[in-house]
Amino acid sequence: MAGASRQKQKLLRMEQIFKTLTDEDNVLTGNELIDMLEKEGIKAERKTIYDDIATLNDSGVTIETVKKGHSNAYYYASREDFSAEELFILASAVASCRFLTSRKSNELISKLQRITNKYTAAQLGRQIHVAQRSRNKSVNETIYYSINTIQNAIARKKKITFKYYTYNTMKKRQLKHGGEAYLVSPNELVWENDNYYLTCVCHNHGEVCRYRVDRMADVKMTDSKIAAFSEEEKKELDSYKSLYSMYGGEKRELRIQFANSLMDVVIDRFGENVECIKNSDDTFVVRCEVQLAPTFWGWLFQFGTKAKIVEPFDVCKKARVLLEEIAELY
Repeated sequence: MAGASRQKQKLLRMEQIFKTLTDEDNVLTGNELIDMLEKEGIKAERKTIYDDIATLNDSGVTIETVKKGHSNAYYYASREDFSAEELFILASAVASCRFLTSRKSNELISKLQRITNKYTAAQLGRQIHVAQRSRNKSVNETIYYSINTIQNAIARKKKITFKYYTYNTMKKRQLKHGGEAYLVSPNELVWENDNYYLTCVCHNHGEVCRYRVDRMADVKMTDSKIAAFSEEEKKELDSYKSLYSMYGGEKRELRIQFANSLMDVVIDRFGENVECIKNSDDTFVVRCEVQLAPTFWGWLFQFGTKAKIVEPFDVCKKARVLLEEIAELY
C-alpha cells in the first residue's frame, strides 16, 4: 500500500528533483533520474520517464532536453518566480539591511534558498556570509513585526501606539517621556539610508512627526480610526519622504557649485532632471530646492572644497557660521 502511494507521487517528486537538483549547468540523464526515484521506492523505466517528462511539459513545467555524452539529459527551466540573478539581488538586500538582525536575515535567506536549486542556494549562502561581516546589524528583533503592524494599521486606517527610545551615554536604551505611549495616525513608511521611518501625525505633540521604526517598542494597532489629514498636514507629511527633511528645517531654493567629479553624486541626490549649468572648465552649478536640515549640511560638507553654496547670500552666511562653530571644536 505504501509503495502504491509512493508511485502516485512520481510526477510530483520528479518535478521537485528537477527543480532542486538541476539547472543549465547541472543536468540529469534518464538513468540517473530512474536511480534517484528507485532509492525512494518509486519504480520507473526509461519509456515511462520520457512519458512523464512530456506530461510535466504539457502541464506547464518546462523541462529542457540536452545531450550529455551520447544520452539525453534534462534540466528544469521553469524559473518563472525568480531567476538566479534576481535571487542574488534579494539576498544582497536582505544580508546588508541594517534594520534586520543577523538571525532574521539568516531566516529570510534560508527561505530564498528553499525556492531555488541547490547550486544557486549554495552561492546565496556564501554571499550572505561576506555581506554580514561588514554591516552593523540591528539588535532590535521586534522591528520585523513592528513593520507588519504599522503596514496593517495604514491599510486599515487605524491609529497605533508605541513607546520610543534613544540610547544614553552608557549605550543603554532609554524610553523617552518616561515610557509614555505615543498615539499616532500613521501615514507612510519611508525607507532611506538603511532605515525605516514612519511619517505620522503624533497626537501627543499635536503635530506631524517622523520616527525611526527600529527605535519603537511595543507597537500596537488600536481600534480608533484615523481622521482625514488636513491639507497642511498632507503637505508636511509629503515633505518628510526624504531623509534630508527628516529633521525639519526651512525649505529653500539654492544654487550650489560642484566640481565636475561630483556629477554622479549630484544625480544620485537630486535626480537626472536637476538643472545643471556649466560654471567653468572644472565646475558646474545646480539649482535645487532643499530643506536646511542637519542631514543636508552633513551631506554638503562631506565634499570639502569641491562643493559650495553660491546663492542666496544668507544661506552662504549660515554655512560659514556652521563651519566656524565646527572649527572652534578643534
